[in-house]
Amino acid sequence: MPARSVITARHERLGAELRKLRERAGLSGREAARAAGIAESKVSNMEVGRVGVSEERIRHLTGLYACDDAALVDALVRMATERGRGWWEEYRELLPAGFLDIAELEEHAAYLKTFESVHIPGLLQTEEHARAICAFPVPELRAEDIDKRVAFRLRRQEVLARDDALPYTAVIHEAALRIRVADRKAAQRQLLHILDQSERPQVAVHVIPFDLDGFAGIGYPMLYAGGAVPQLDTVLVETVHGSGFMDAEAQLHRYRGFLAKLEDAALGVVESRDLIHQLIRQIGESR
Repeated sequence: MPARSVITARHERLGAELRKLRERAGLSGREAARAAGIAESKVSNMEVGRVGVSEERIRHLTGLYACDDAALVDALVRMATERGRGWWEEYRELLPAGFLDIAELEEHAAYLKTFESVHIPGLLQTEEHARAICAFPVPELRAEDIDKRVAFRLRRQEVLARDDALPYTAVIHEAALRIRVADRKAAQRQLLHILDQSERPQVAVHVIPFDLDGFAGIGYPMLYAGGAVPQLDTVLVETVHGSGFMDAEAQLHRYRGFLAKLEDAALGVVESRDLIHQLIRQIGESR
């Protein structure tokens, strides 16, 4: 297969999983290439996502690597044989590549879980809330660039509205619900929108209240995307230096545990809705 002109995070993940299986089998790239009857450079290019991989090649390689996990092999085959351009490709070269990688991650996830301490999760933001956030950076973005980012964020939200909408759990600290990125009316509309979205059967919103004792879990926001099999789960962590994908087994185990602690600490769905209703009333009364 010819080399790709664009390598996405999903291409890189497929290659990384093939590399993990090879290394687990105790084979070097040269040994794997010799056993598969291909050039060593071919193995290297597949493992960095530079070239595509056929179903036959996937099954041959995983057989050489003694991988007996049929569900994982089938999932890798689906990743390798996907056809068509995702809607996010319309924004290629219009937005940073990392934005597109997030949309692709969400699109292919089996479920999503997110934690936010000072921001409303992107999939739950109103247009005016998203616009206020996009207008805040220094240096300021051009008006047309803000429009693109807002449109892109709203398009991402379709994963919650489609017929086969994926399960989505959002754990939000009360601080994020109280921060007004725009004005009072916009804040009320944002909270009402969260309530509306939480009515969807697959959406669960949990709030961590300010008055919770013993909570030391505030940190960087994170998105946990469940894969077709647990080995293909991915964590997206936001830091002051930008965002990054994590998929090492130890990292996934750590963040699964962290999310479980956050969900245990948060209010239940009904109690969270009650708190949001209370915040909406407080905003209206604080004029």
